[in-house]
Amino acid sequence: MPEPILRVRTPATSANLGAGFDTIGMALSLYNIFSVTETLPDGEFHADTVGEGAIELTDIKSNMIIQSYLAACDFWGVKGKGFGLISNNAIPFSRGLGSSASAVVAGVLIADALNGVNAAEDDLLRAMTRIEGHPDNVAPCYLGGMTVSCWDGDNLRYVRLPSTPSDMYVVVAVPNVKVRTDDAREALPEKVEFTDAVFNLGRAALMAAAWATGEWNLLSWGMDDRLHQQYRAKLFPGGEVIMDRVRSIPGCLGVAISGSGPSVLALVRGKPRKTAETMCRTFSEYGVESLFFVLECNTGGAKVERPMKHLRQTGGLN
Repeated sequence: MPEPILRVRTPATSANLGAGFDTIGMALSLYNIFSVTETLPDGEFHADTVGEGAIELTDIKSNMIIQSYLAACDFWGVKGKGFGLISNNAIPFSRGLGSSASAVVAGVLIADALNGVNAAEDDLLRAMTRIEGHPDNVAPCYLGGMTVSCWDGDNLRYVRLPSTPSDMYVVVAVPNVKVRTDDAREALPEKVEFTDAVFNLGRAALMAAAWATGEWNLLSWGMDDRLHQQYRAKLFPGGEVIMDRVRSIPGCLGVAISGSGPSVLALVRGKPRKTAETMCRTFSEYGVESLFFVLECNTGGAKVERPMKHLRQTGGLN
C-alpha cells in the first residue's frame, strides 16, 4: 500500500464521567488511525475500514469521518477535496468509548489539513462540537487529558486539567452488548429531584477540584452520580451490581459507566489485575462475554501528521 498523504490518530474517550454528565470527559490510550491515501475530485470519496466497525461502516454515505469532513468544510465555507480513506479502528464500536467522537475529530482535522484552513484551536473545537452536539467527548479527544467543558449551542468554554500520576491506570471492561445512544438518552427521566441535582453539583465540583489538586482519594465521591448512571445501569446485564463490587477493591479510586455504556471504567492506583478480573467475572455471571483494557489517561490528544516524503514533495501541509 502506498504511503498515505495524511494520517490522523484519535484517542478513545470516556464522557459523562461520574457526576460530570455532558460536561466531563477524559482521553484514553486506545486509538483509531485514519489514513488519507489520495485526493480526489470534489464530492468523490472511497473508504475502507479495518477492525472495529468494519461491518457497520460499509455505506460511504453514513461514514462519520466523511460526513464530519463535509460538515466542517461547510462550517468554514470551503469547497473540500474528495479523498480516499483507510480507517484502522481499535476503539470498540457503540460501547461508550467515544468511537463517534473519534470519527468527528478526525473528519474536522482532515478538513482543516487537506484544504489549508489552518483553523485555530477554538474554531476546530467549535466545529467538532457543532457536529457531535456536545463537547464532553470531542474536547478530550482533540485536546487529550481530562477536560471540563460547557456548550450553550454557540459558545464553548473548556478547561484541560492536570495529568494523572504515573501509577494510575484506567481499567475498562467492555461487555459484548451494545447500548444505542438514543436508548441511553430515552432511559433518563425528564425531571430530577432537587436533592439529586444538588448531589451531582457537589460531586462534579469535587471531582474537578480533586483532579486539579491531586486529591485522588476524593474521586470515589466525585464519580458518584444520581442523574444518569442508575438509569443506564439497567440497560445491560450486570450493570446494576458491577460498580458496587468494583469500588470496594483496594486501590480503586472510583468507578463509572463510560459514556452512555455499556463499558464500565475504573481508576486504579497500583496493580489493576484484581479490578479487571472482578469486572469480567461479574459480566460472566450475567451470561455476557467481555474483554478488558488496562489503559492510561492520554495526554497528547489527536495527532495529525503528513509523512516526510510528502512534505518534501509539497513543501508543507497546504
